[in-house]
Amino acid sequence: MARKKNYSLRTMIAVMVSAVVLLVLLILYFIFRNQIIPQTRQALEDKAITIARTIALIPLVSEGLSEGNSKEIQDYTSRIARRNDIMFVVVTDMKGIRYSHPDASLVGLPFAGGGQEISLRGGESISEGAGPLGRSLRGFVPVYNNRGHQVGVVIAGLSLERVERLVLLNEWTIIAILVSGALLGAGGAFILAAQIKRMVFGMEPEDISKLLQERSAMLESTREGIIAVDQQARITILNMEAQRLLRAAGIGGSAMNRQIAEFWPELGLERVLAEGEGIQDQELELGDSSLLVNSLPVRVNGTIVGAIATFRDETELAVLAEKLSGVSVYAEALRSGAHEFMNKLHVIMGMTHMGLYDELQQYILGTVSNYQKEIGSITRQIKDPVMAGFLLGKLSRAREAGMELLLTGDSYLPEPADPQVIHELITIAGNLLDNALESLGELREQPVKRVELAFQYEEGRLLCEVSDNGPGIPAGLGEKIFVQGYSSKGEQRGIGLYLVKKSVDKLKGHLELAAGCGPGAHFIVDVPYEVKEEEGV
Repeated sequence: MARKKNYSLRTMIAVMVSAVVLLVLLILYFIFRNQIIPQTRQALEDKAITIARTIALIPLVSEGLSEGNSKEIQDYTSRIARRNDIMFVVVTDMKGIRYSHPDASLVGLPFAGGGQEISLRGGESISEGAGPLGRSLRGFVPVYNNRGHQVGVVIAGLSLERVERLVLLNEWTIIAILVSGALLGAGGAFILAAQIKRMVFGMEPEDISKLLQERSAMLESTREGIIAVDQQARITILNMEAQRLLRAAGIGGSAMNRQIAEFWPELGLERVLAEGEGIQDQELELGDSSLLVNSLPVRVNGTIVGAIATFRDETELAVLAEKLSGVSVYAEALRSGAHEFMNKLHVIMGMTHMGLYDELQQYILGTVSNYQKEIGSITRQIKDPVMAGFLLGKLSRAREAGMELLLTGDSYLPEPADPQVIHELITIAGNLLDNALESLGELREQPVKRVELAFQYEEGRLLCEVSDNGPGIPAGLGEKIFVQGYSSKGEQRGIGLYLVKKSVDKLKGHLELAAGCGPGAHFIVDVPYEVKEEEGV
């Protein structure tokens, strides 16, 4: 089976436009031909009748016919014929005898060619005929004397060949105009096709169709909601995930071609369009959902033609972050354990080479005892495995840095009903512990560097305290230390305590920097905490 030939977009547009122009021109040709050409002939017939009527009203003609005087009629009609550029003017009496003729030798002879029957009975007529001068278009008009009696006929004749030439000339004029229009239309069609080709970046219809299908598939398959607006902030793109999130927020109906400010003014795409600056990682509320939004202007050839916003439910991101944080916690614990294990192996190898077997036995017993004591303490007090693994990693890191990290003996953390809470607690405790260890690491001459962590659960509330014996926080900073980007340690800092405050607020808890509790810093976090039913605390 022969493969169907595909024509380029430029060729198809040019052919289609040219075909439309040609069809219109053909219709115009038939209209003009059926109207203008008959009108040309009609105009010539009217000319012949008008000249004949004018001559018939001249007293000289009627009197000459009544008196039988042909000389004056011959002279007069000859002048009329020359001035009006007609083939002939013939005047006959009621018997058809000529009183005038372009050929003077025919004056006095009967009129040849026929067609005067109607005019001899008092009517006017138009006919074609052949005479001594050739074929002609003739107009017949009766002549009356001053008493109202018909005394003859005036015949004004136009050369039929000339009539046909005029008709043909008009027809060719029409054809020339239409051909010029066809050429201009074809040229315009090719120019239009080339312009459209440039507008679609040289792509063919198949390429455009494929690109549209791929774009639609990509928009609908992504896990992020996508909203795009034009220069007037009207929605032009809304993928399925965006529709789902809008419905979840209680926004129904079709949002296409609506102003974005009608149902989500906080998104601020109008500001993105006006300023041309994007907004990254913006946290917005939509109904009961908390969304993380990125907004960017859309530029074409340097001009802003719209804006696009991508957003995703923060709950989903938090679940993913929880999984990643759990993995990272275990990885950190394994890394620290491996490093510490290698150090102990080096000690064992050295004591083996030195033959200190009794001391080696005591060292191994002490190491195992301390390790089991530490592991047992953590697992007994911290019931959530993710938090337990996290703290083991922090304990190993503190030992590597030559510091003490103590979990108070009365600490207790039951397993939560909502695993998401542990993710936030890891963010809170992790950043507070990191800040404490970092501040102690800057004190080179302090012999004992200690950080204490306490968890206290009671009647649906959890108290988390982190304290250290470091330099503390300068007085007067107050709430400034919880502002994103604020730090006394230089640029690209000031994120840890901001994340702590953000997680505490998310848990609807309270964060306090305690004062007057000895050296160092002392943070107290109080949050609601629901435990699993089987916990039975």
